[in-house]
Amino acid sequence: MYTVDSKKAVNLLKTASHPCFSGCGGGHSRVHLPIAPACNIQCNYCVRKYDCPNESRPGVTAKVLSPHQALERYLLVKEKIGKPDVVGIAGPGDALANFQALKETLILVRQIEPEITFCISTNGLALPMYAGELEDLGVSHVTVTVNAVAPVIGKRIYRYVRFNDRNYMGIDAAKALQENQLDGIRRIVDMGMVCKVNIVMLAGINDAHIPDVVKTVAGLGVAMSNIMQLIPVKGSIFEHLPLVSNTDITRMRKQCEGILPQMYHCRQCRADAAGTLDNDISLSLNSSAEPPAKTKRTYSDNPLRFAVASKNGYLVDQHFGHTVAFYVYEYSRGQVTFFERREIPRYCSGPEGCGDRGEMMKTIISVIEDCTGVIAVRIGEMPRSILAEKGIRFFMTYDYATTAVGIAAEQVTESVCGIE
Repeated sequence: MYTVDSKKAVNLLKTASHPCFSGCGGGHSRVHLPIAPACNIQCNYCVRKYDCPNESRPGVTAKVLSPHQALERYLLVKEKIGKPDVVGIAGPGDALANFQALKETLILVRQIEPEITFCISTNGLALPMYAGELEDLGVSHVTVTVNAVAPVIGKRIYRYVRFNDRNYMGIDAAKALQENQLDGIRRIVDMGMVCKVNIVMLAGINDAHIPDVVKTVAGLGVAMSNIMQLIPVKGSIFEHLPLVSNTDITRMRKQCEGILPQMYHCRQCRADAAGTLDNDISLSLNSSAEPPAKTKRTYSDNPLRFAVASKNGYLVDQHFGHTVAFYVYEYSRGQVTFFERREIPRYCSGPEGCGDRGEMMKTIISVIEDCTGVIAVRIGEMPRSILAEKGIRFFMTYDYATTAVGIAAEQVTESVCGIE
């Protein structure tokens, strides 16, 4: 019979091989099983058609799986990369708003891998209700997104909260969420689980409040916090909210580091992420998205190529300066086809942002010089002007990669035909 202290010791040992909790990723792998479509809150930085984020944007998946399909996905990942270090449930909605599917999935995987590390991400609303059952299922690591510990601030972040079959709005929604989050965190920590708190830094809303959040959760025994940048979602209430800079994010992390260990290596993973943080293979797991063999790809005309700034090829979800690889897609005769992944040096590095990166841009240009355009969430003025000088167009969006490429290709075609 394990005691709470012995459970804590075992779970802390597992932390060393958890890519998110270990402090640097360390080359350890994880697989997220997207079995949780429903969500019980509405964040102002989320649009339901993209699904709801728990860890952070993007909380999206190519497909929601049943528990048995999730097991098949786990086995496929294991076949491709070996046994993952961690199995996680991170959406696309809230893990605990889909508890029966979560429970069945974890039981199925545990039958195959008795010692696997289980991790879930949640907004924490239902955490007090399911804390005991998570312990029984052997969940060792839990990430809770806590954006405020003051209802007056929380009411600006959440449109509504659905709890006990009732919708709460405004200050009542923020209070219900906050009380359950803090109570749930206290319970799982007391049970020996390792808890990380995610905080989305929202300019002019909770940015000055973040140290209070970190102090509060540190007092509950949370192991670390992850302060991250908002990724704007078209159609959301916060679509046009100004983004905090990398410098501001780093400064806030440094400020809070004396209170609680900080996560600096977050990749804001999808709900169906797989592989290591630096090499997500989720795109290749979708057979329809795999690039066809080059010998089979023939065109009667020259295709247009677009370099997409993306974490794993599904979404346009990265700033030009932050990406370390472009996913190149081809457009021909109305069809969008994945071509290949190309690694590049990261244009922006260091806490002080981007300086003169002329030589680095030369290298990047050499990698994508055959591309008609670059598609990313954001870009700085200097790299944008250099791309323009080289005749490479830039398209700013947050969307599925194939959709974005199709739209960009149509704009290029219209421009060439003189329609624009």
